[in-house]
Amino acid sequence: MIKRIFAFLLVLSAVSCTGGLYQEYSGCIIYPDYMDVTVPSGIAPLNFDYTVPAEDNVTTFSFGDMQIRFKGSAVRWNARKWRKLLQAAEGDDIQVTSTSPDTAWTIHVSEDDIDYGIAYRLLEPGYEVYSKMGIYERELSSFRQRAILENTEFNGCVNCHSVNRGDPSALSLHIRGDHGATILASPGKMEAYNTRTDTTKGFCVYPYWHPSGRYIAYSTNDTRQVYHSKPDKLIEVCDLSSDVLIYDVEANELKLSPSVRRTDRWETFPVFSADGASVYFCSSAEHMPSDGVEDTRYNLYRASFDVATGAVGDSLEIVVDAESVGKSVSFPRPSYDGRFLVYTLSDYGQFSIWHSEADLWILDLRTGESRVLAGTVSGETESFHNWSSNSRWLVFSSRRDDGQFTRLYFSHVDESGNASKAFMLPQKDPSRYYGTFFMSYNVPDFLTAPLRFDNVKASRLINAPDRTQFGVKFTGNK
Repeated sequence: MIKRIFAFLLVLSAVSCTGGLYQEYSGCIIYPDYMDVTVPSGIAPLNFDYTVPAEDNVTTFSFGDMQIRFKGSAVRWNARKWRKLLQAAEGDDIQVTSTSPDTAWTIHVSEDDIDYGIAYRLLEPGYEVYSKMGIYERELSSFRQRAILENTEFNGCVNCHSVNRGDPSALSLHIRGDHGATILASPGKMEAYNTRTDTTKGFCVYPYWHPSGRYIAYSTNDTRQVYHSKPDKLIEVCDLSSDVLIYDVEANELKLSPSVRRTDRWETFPVFSADGASVYFCSSAEHMPSDGVEDTRYNLYRASFDVATGAVGDSLEIVVDAESVGKSVSFPRPSYDGRFLVYTLSDYGQFSIWHSEADLWILDLRTGESRVLAGTVSGETESFHNWSSNSRWLVFSSRRDDGQFTRLYFSHVDESGNASKAFMLPQKDPSRYYGTFFMSYNVPDFLTAPLRFDNVKASRLINAPDRTQFGVKFTGNK
């Protein structure tokens, strides 16, 4: 029986920075808002600034016999003292008080570890041309960031990077533009591929690895930008067609299954289940932009997957029927323990980064029930997200900070699927950094260790004219 239960979404209009379903910085006395958040013991110092006059303020962090005080309107931690405090308080609450303004809050230190770091793309938030952009890696226990690959060495757009459950040893990375290619890097091997074939719609994008590492699920998308005439909306990104494909890394073949390549539907954003026995993907009825982009809605589907052959099963199941309630699903991400699946829900379409109403929802894979992931929503865009390797932390992009730039936030998800209040990626000087950094974070993913990637070799392969061609094999019933 198809289970497609939606919890009622309660919208609260008046909230503070520490309460309510929606979080806003309006009225919050510190920036970033680290009041009453849950953090891992391995996170970088939560430096913050007061947003109200606080020159004579004393901020005190207390746990047991430990007390650490800061004077003035800024809190800047010594890394050693911060680590010592978090390690002592693991599994418990740190009490925080301030004298002027007179207020108090807590920081809960979770017993659940977080991964070494995250990888993400940084780009300017334009939609006409791309300039400098790249894939970067950030160590979560510190403020250290390093470039993995930047487009200063070639003319192209760097996007669609993916690792397998945080494993840094293998990477799929797509380059668009004059030097278009898909780079596949694994221990001792790196190759540039041409993923366009005569029997598929275009290049392979939106990668997701099978837990075995043998397969990568891709989609091919004929993507267009549509400009709104409405004053409150600028742009819509939509597809004119799309299919789901499975790439066999060992055989260098695209496995083409008819169930996810229908001519009357668009299939996109494929992901494998935690056990690798199923494929989830988003699908919409064929709908041209000229018919009205606001009428295009995607449901979440599931099909079986044959690990031996790489074939997607013929029988499709609707897992989330968003269309029936006037909504649309994008970016499904199952937890690696097989318990939950988090997806983005918006009013229409599949490119939710341009939708201020987009929120994260969680699907209980045991019961089939969906509900809004309350600790993560803000009233602004929440979009792309990924799970930590232990399925206890979620990283996601949001525009809640200023409504313009996507920043990264983290939330703890417990065994029942309840998310803690999200906190922003820490920075050494957060007000200065976020106030002067005019680039958006995009497609974040966790890393269990530093990425092993030779960017010099990658640039040479991208600039070279040669590409290895993907093979094609039809599977299932044609």
